[in-house]
Amino acid sequence: MNPPHEQRGNLSVRLLSTLGGVLLFLIFIAYFFYGLQSMTMNNGQTLDAITAQKAIQFKIERGIGMKEIAKELSQESLIRSISVFKLYTLLSGRAQKFQPGIYDLSTAMSVPEIVRTLTTGGSNEVQITIPEGSTVKDAREILVAAGVWKKEVPFEFNMEQLRTEYPFLNGSDSLEGFIFPDTYRIALDATPDDIVHVFLDNFKVKAWPLLMGRNEWYHTLTLASLLEKEVPLFNDRQIVAGILLKRIRIKMPLQVDATLVYIKCDGLVKGCAVSQVTRADTALDSPYNTYKRTGWPPTPISNPGEEAIRAAESPQETPYLYYLSAKSGKTIFSRTLEQHNSAKGS
Repeated sequence: MNPPHEQRGNLSVRLLSTLGGVLLFLIFIAYFFYGLQSMTMNNGQTLDAITAQKAIQFKIERGIGMKEIAKELSQESLIRSISVFKLYTLLSGRAQKFQPGIYDLSTAMSVPEIVRTLTTGGSNEVQITIPEGSTVKDAREILVAAGVWKKEVPFEFNMEQLRTEYPFLNGSDSLEGFIFPDTYRIALDATPDDIVHVFLDNFKVKAWPLLMGRNEWYHTLTLASLLEKEVPLFNDRQIVAGILLKRIRIKMPLQVDATLVYIKCDGLVKGCAVSQVTRADTALDSPYNTYKRTGWPPTPISNPGEEAIRAAESPQETPYLYYLSAKSGKTIFSRTLEQHNSAKGS
């Protein structure tokens, strides 16, 4: 028989253990409900600020499980706790119900709202925009970033087969110039062939009618690609188009700096760290070097938009033979090399 003081000691231990267990349970419950809240709650933001939260496009690829989804949501700062997200998903019976697709989420959404959204089915398409002046390699990077092109897959196609479907590709081994700058909707499960058909179908509708009536339309497209990279304003583009065509006629090198950038950046111009042109670059050995070689470069150097194409179609005849793009965006025109060099120094 234990002494009375030992019984009291055992009771105290059990009581403390019980209270400790209850406290831990309460802490767990508090943490769980805290983790369910949206990222913008309790951060001192007003209701208007929460409402104004920018939507984040979130993509669930086919075959991705709950653990990967939770990790990506955390990386996007959309949930407070991966553990709470997974526990809630299991308790709500939705762990196996996530649907592939594109979803618009926000940091103003709670975990229950996010889970409900991700299990009801999203869009099966992603929207991408190809800006004016993008190159083929730039377009590929945009597709990779959007998750509709695998990084390890080269941007290569059966050109012979494409020429049978799109006769305007005859004589060209490159798609440079044929990816018309526009906003596109691409299916998540689109194949590379599906994607190139989306691009070429759009070129056929929006760009080809502007070019098809011209004898040397491919040169016009190439000219438009130079104008797109060199000159921002439409009227200036028309004058520069006239200058470059004049240089072609008198067999003078085109001397277009943008072609040197195309060489240095190996066609991937967006974000290129070596896009500044130096005097040494004029000696680069490449068929795209319009300082060393006369005539047109082998292909366009970018994908021009409608305005650049229209400017290339309507060149202005002027007495100028030289032009200079100032930092202000203004284009300075000169008749002689002396005037041109003087403008460079001003």
